[in-house]
Amino acid sequence: MHQQATPNHQDDFKLKDTHPKLGERWPHGGIRGGGGWISSDRATSTYDLVEQMYYLYVRVVKGKDLQVNPVTGSCDPYVEVKLGNYRGKTQHFEKRTNPEWKQVFAFSKDKIQSSVLEVYLRDREMVGRDDYVGKVVFDMNEVPTRVPPDSPLAPQWYRLEDRHGQSKVRGDIMLAVWMGTQADEAFPEAWHSDAATVQGEGVFSVRSKVYVSPKLWYLRVNVIEAQDVETPDKTQLPQVFVKAQVGNQILKTKLCPTRTTSPFWNEDLIFVAAEPFEEQLVLTVENKASPSKDELVGRVTLPLTTFEKRLDHRPVHSRWFNLERFGFGALEGDRRHELKFATRIHLRACLEGAYHVLDESTMYVSDTRPTARQLWKQPIGILEVGILSAQGLLPRKTKDSRETTDAYCVAKYGLKWVRTRTILDSFNPKWNEQYTWEVYDPCTVITLGVFDNCHLGGAERSAAAKDSRIGKVRIRLSTLETDRIYTHSYPLLVLQTSGLKKMGELQLAFRFTCLSLANIIYLYGHPLLPKMHYLHPFTVSQLDTLRYQAMNIVAARLGRAEPPLRKEVVEYMLDVDSHMWSMRRSKANFFRIVSLFSGIMSMSRWLGEVSHWKNPVTSVLVHILLFILICYPELILPTVFLYMFIIGLWNFRFRPRHPPHMDTKLSWAEAAHPDELDEEFDTFPTSKQQDIVRMRYDRIRSVAGRIQTVVGDMATQGERFQSLLSWRDPRATSLFVILCLIVAVALYVTPFKMVVLVAGLFFLRHPRFRSKLPSVPSNFFRRLPARADSML
Repeated sequence: MHQQATPNHQDDFKLKDTHPKLGERWPHGGIRGGGGWISSDRATSTYDLVEQMYYLYVRVVKGKDLQVNPVTGSCDPYVEVKLGNYRGKTQHFEKRTNPEWKQVFAFSKDKIQSSVLEVYLRDREMVGRDDYVGKVVFDMNEVPTRVPPDSPLAPQWYRLEDRHGQSKVRGDIMLAVWMGTQADEAFPEAWHSDAATVQGEGVFSVRSKVYVSPKLWYLRVNVIEAQDVETPDKTQLPQVFVKAQVGNQILKTKLCPTRTTSPFWNEDLIFVAAEPFEEQLVLTVENKASPSKDELVGRVTLPLTTFEKRLDHRPVHSRWFNLERFGFGALEGDRRHELKFATRIHLRACLEGAYHVLDESTMYVSDTRPTARQLWKQPIGILEVGILSAQGLLPRKTKDSRETTDAYCVAKYGLKWVRTRTILDSFNPKWNEQYTWEVYDPCTVITLGVFDNCHLGGAERSAAAKDSRIGKVRIRLSTLETDRIYTHSYPLLVLQTSGLKKMGELQLAFRFTCLSLANIIYLYGHPLLPKMHYLHPFTVSQLDTLRYQAMNIVAARLGRAEPPLRKEVVEYMLDVDSHMWSMRRSKANFFRIVSLFSGIMSMSRWLGEVSHWKNPVTSVLVHILLFILICYPELILPTVFLYMFIIGLWNFRFRPRHPPHMDTKLSWAEAAHPDELDEEFDTFPTSKQQDIVRMRYDRIRSVAGRIQTVVGDMATQGERFQSLLSWRDPRATSLFVILCLIVAVALYVTPFKMVVLVAGLFFLRHPRFRSKLPSVPSNFFRRLPARADSML
């Protein structure tokens, strides 16, 4: 039975420790007949972060000299592998007596209910039952066990037997049969008995796969100028702009401010392109004939391979390109092909290899390397992740009038995406698959998501269906201790219009291995992104647009793989909707700011209590400390840093023991109003009715009004500081300038220790010597003018 509804206990939203039996465990003992576990601190196989799963593998290679049907005079052979109630079939070949199948079948040992493995060779018939040709039978007790990383088992020829197994028949079949684990290299491509019900193209979507993101480049096109621009209307000079297109990305230059046949722009247009370069750069020069009409003047199409690749900020050579002319063919007839002056455009274009093309949010970036491989540094560590299982998943669809879930897990780090196999019809799937990534920067994040597979074949609607999201987990590598194995169960939380919902739990085991501690320490003093991002940065709006285009390209390219990693999966993993407005997220960010300043506020409250003598003992001790620091001023900075050292050591006892996970309270996911959630999941542009949109618009206006007031107050305080010396208020500036002169003379003749002592004693004076009215400096500052007077 699966878990029902949303749990009420807050602990269900938290991380849990697990204790899985990780590592290699073999039925016939470990190394040299040990006690069952491989007798070493760390297992020799790469599969030491997952629980062991056993499979019976059957590799069907080929057949030879097969018997033909005496009626048809031919043989259309295929092989059927039968183990208990499970049957797997190879493809069939028409009219071939020496076929080659090269297929692997895997049967889960937990579900084996037979002591005999039967391999049948059959002849496919178009009408009626397929003919029996021969069989080979294996006793399960005689099947050898292969221990990875041993080499694969060599297949052997077996003579076919008749139906009763009493005599041999004509024909041989080459087979290899062994017992192995999920660490076997045959595992990813094998036909699995767990997925026996999947038909057609759906067979490919249930297997585990590794994907590589396309190599992304920034294409910088500097449109400098054009010459000999002509328009059909000879009576007036053209006023033109340039439109550039790469795939679905369209950018325009500004309209040339003057009417001329030689317009000048000198504008940069930035695009995202992916290798292999399938799109072309299409440039069109258009004339603004009227406010509502643009005339095409000329066009040029340039393949991206014509542009050089730049690895630094050195200048790139500019080039002139002739445009194909538009609008003159009907009038000039055959004169189109005569040699004449053509409109030319002056470009400086290059593919930027020294930037990192962001296809994910910088908050959750998993890769910071530049595009050009020549600029990559050596890896500083290895990340190994064991995707063990999921527990208590909720049903995601109905199949044959019963609720079910076909779950698979996707992990993304750097350029490498991995997808586990799909476990059919299970609310507690066990994958036990392990993957490895090279780490180039520890301040990066790996993202794992669990999805329900809706593309298993056998249904006409499956092509249009979308794989529904079950939940997501993020792990920041810099929060992990090196060489430690973490085994945790992560809650899979999804925010829906009905509220926060726990969809189940994902059990993971992971380890971050450090290859070079010196390199990690070196990286902490360097910028996160390549230096070109800081020498020649993009604007914030440019980065947002380019990231959105990069995500679209990655989703499109991975969607063309076989099997495809679908668009909805890639977008969820890359947080495509993170920039959308959300009342809940705005509240969460506001309270994050409040908690950020809580330490400063508590410190100021403590100082206020000391200065008002709420606790006389503390106030006396602060007076003593003040006198010590005045007598020995050289102790001030050492004392401050010593206190920070002691606080750091004290906090070491309370350091977090688990990697951070989604905090539902911090996200305001539990307290979100239903209408706020409905607004967050609304489409863009909105699909709601007019009265709902008006209500939400008014709410945003009220929130924006409060933000506007706060920002205005901050600007006012800053402008008052500026007006101290700007003579905007002549009397106030005169008073301040004279005061500055008096203070300068006083500080010159008075020892600095005495100044600090008097200031400290004045601040710490007893309440009976205080006035309840604001101080003179505060009154003076609040009377200073700000530029708010000049605002409409």
